[in-house]
Amino acid sequence: MSVSKPISDRQNEQLVRSPRFFLALWLMALALQGCASYPLADVEPGDPEYAPVLVPSEMPRAISAGSLYQTVAGMSLYEDRRAYRSGDIITVILNERTISSKSTETSVGKSADLSMTEGTLLGRAVDLKGNSLLADLAQDRTFDGNGETDQENSLSGSIAATVADVLPNGLLVIRGEKWMTLTTGEEFIRLRGLIRPEDISSNNTIPSTKIADARISYSGTGELADASRQGWGSRFFNSRYWPF
Repeated sequence: MSVSKPISDRQNEQLVRSPRFFLALWLMALALQGCASYPLADVEPGDPEYAPVLVPSEMPRAISAGSLYQTVAGMSLYEDRRAYRSGDIITVILNERTISSKSTETSVGKSADLSMTEGTLLGRAVDLKGNSLLADLAQDRTFDGNGETDQENSLSGSIAATVADVLPNGLLVIRGEKWMTLTTGEEFIRLRGLIRPEDISSNNTIPSTKIADARISYSGTGELADASRQGWGSRFFNSRYWPF
């Protein structure tokens, strides 16, 4: 029967100071940094950053029972139904399309030659204890790199957002999200940005191309999203933190 001996404090201190320990910590830190740009948990609805603004209800006014004019039956012919207050709803028409293309090519080369010949002193070749002083050094380094990328994205549809705030200069802060439950998971669209009241059309819509400081997110959760996502190990080896 064998009994394991407890590790002493001195052995723990030697383990912490060992190069293998620091190498393991370094690799762990790089792995965590390589995964930092990817969410570790699924996004869930109800984020306060995209929640609608709930305006308190106004107190009902007294109804006038006049013979010629009644408040209940009144109709305004010149009232503007476009969003301009906090809590109003506006429809954003998504019409986003981006096309990018980039190509780079780099070539670096360097070569060096160094040659040392024997000198003569009093007609005899100078040597070191019979060894020749002839030396020849050559160095040649080259680097060739090229890269090319083509990307095209498009997003179309619509989302109803709410006016979260009205800035002193008249700009409207809008935000909203839309969640759709499908057979293999959920898909969502989130939107934030600034708009001008002058850009709102008569039917209370605005194109997404006229939103300033826009933050538009389209993604999904569930089995389909998990299947198309790389594991943390693959993300680390494909990240910029991998030294080779």
